[in-house]
Amino acid sequence: MDPLGKSMNANKHLKEEFVSNLTGSSMIEIFALSLIVPTLFLLRRSVCLFGGTDPGYMNASLKKNEDVSVSPMNWRTYMGKMALDFLFVVLPVLLNFTILSDWTCIWAMVLASILLLYIAYRRFGSPSSPCLDGGPYSLKTSISNYRVSMMIVTCLCILAVDFRIFPRRYAKTETYGTSLMDLGVGSFVLANSLVSRQARNLSSNLKKWRTALQSTSPLIFLGFGRLVSTIGIDYQVHVGEYGVHWNFFFTLAAVSILTSVIDVAPKYCGILGLSILIGYQICLLCGLNVYLISSERGMDIISQNKEGVYSIFGYWGMYLVGVQLGNYLFFGKHSIATVSSNQWARNRVWILSLLFWLLTVILDRYVERVSRRMCNLAYVALVLAQNFQVLAILMLSDYFPGRKATVLEAAFNCNLLGSFLLANLLTGLVNLTVDTLFASSLTSFSILVAYAFILSFITACADFAGVRLKFW
Repeated sequence: MDPLGKSMNANKHLKEEFVSNLTGSSMIEIFALSLIVPTLFLLRRSVCLFGGTDPGYMNASLKKNEDVSVSPMNWRTYMGKMALDFLFVVLPVLLNFTILSDWTCIWAMVLASILLLYIAYRRFGSPSSPCLDGGPYSLKTSISNYRVSMMIVTCLCILAVDFRIFPRRYAKTETYGTSLMDLGVGSFVLANSLVSRQARNLSSNLKKWRTALQSTSPLIFLGFGRLVSTIGIDYQVHVGEYGVHWNFFFTLAAVSILTSVIDVAPKYCGILGLSILIGYQICLLCGLNVYLISSERGMDIISQNKEGVYSIFGYWGMYLVGVQLGNYLFFGKHSIATVSSNQWARNRVWILSLLFWLLTVILDRYVERVSRRMCNLAYVALVLAQNFQVLAILMLSDYFPGRKATVLEAAFNCNLLGSFLLANLLTGLVNLTVDTLFASSLTSFSILVAYAFILSFITACADFAGVRLKFW
């Protein structure tokens, strides 16, 4: 109850029930959704509406390299390209998450067929470019674009889930099951681990405490800021997700602290991470899972936030596995920027994606079903499988000549944290001003399109103006 007498969120309990007791989707649909998004990005790059080599589609990594000269664009050209990126990528993704959700698998097959035909033409049918077009920054750009695609999907879903036009099977599951939104926090953890200081072998014992403080203090601040704001405006909170007080930012902060304090060489991180995951899974099977999925809570802080506290072990293990994989694939001895090294990494990412999908099915069937709430071993395997699938598809960019990143990708890449915080603010604003539960399909979709465009527009404006929001 609002202590001021009147709640700012009149339908708070209805909104909480709207995202509760859900069972999720199928792994096949998750696979299809994970194919659609990166394919749209690749196909957008194949469309050249302005002719010639486009300096506007610049590699985000190139922008950070002082030795590389990139032709600037004026405001009109830049925003025109951003609008086209929105129409070719963001809008179709939003359509697939809402109006066209019943045809997800069909759209995935159609887009995959178009992509394969284009690649076959580029590889065998085009006399002008019979081989791969792997530039010196292709691998780094693929990683950046993978993180951007994950961020854009997350930003779209956090508001869409509050509308009835968004399928309930895509919303977070209550206990066990697989869904699109279940992958969010795991994808954040894994994406950060693949390009972390540990993966790049830059960690130092002399600076680990300072590094831990620098990397976690903003997250802790954001965590408490979210906690205070949700209580202050009586915002809906699904307690079964993380607990009474816990949230996404506290989980990221906890993983960062553990990884910084317990500093392990990248080549041993996978062993430590796997040991933590197996030990945690054994504890779950011995009865911890029953405790975590029950609605009973004690008065102590750990019991009040049992989902968030205990799932740290799963996310920490996932992070450590990601560190070793990132070091091995992208920052090890094969990381020299050449066509052969790009192909070496791409082949292994594809193999790992398929192996992780196979492992997910085995764990889900014979060990314990996938559970984001507990971050069990099957969930970790699912996150690895889905993220490596997206990354593997984006690494096919070597078959697309010239540009490696669209304007929108470059803009989001420069402000990943800023765009996520802006998306959260806009989501809160919409929920406090619009009755999302009872909005018609047309109204819901119109609001989502306006929200997505405003988010894209402001992010692009910040990039054009050279604004960078990065705390560490």
